[in-house]
Amino acid sequence: MADAGGHLVVLERMDGGRFHTVHSATTKAVCAASNKRPTSARGAQAQPLDVAHAIGLALAAGPERWTAMEGGFPVIVEGECIGGIGVSGGDWETDARIAREAVEAIGAAWSA
Repeated sequence: MADAGGHLVVLERMDGGRFHTVHSATTKAVCAASNKRPTSARGAQAQPLDVAHAIGLALAAGPERWTAMEGGFPVIVEGECIGGIGVSGGDWETDARIAREAVEAIGAAWSA
């Protein structure tokens, strides 16, 4: 989980989890907190991005700040984004479901 400023607060990796999933999950959490919406292949204004634009945006923002991969959700409490959560290691649909359910499990929202 990252806070609203994109700083890592908590990181948990399951036994046997691949080491690259740490970076993917962290980037998903930071991106979700920054954009205040779930991660996807959409730009800052939620416009669809083709591959070239998605790569360009990741390079411009910084590869640890933006991703087009699903699995990141903002954590919104009383209308304020307090951070983001990122999940990695499964397929993108599973990552997104787990992240969404984690946000809901703590009684927070993931959309404004």
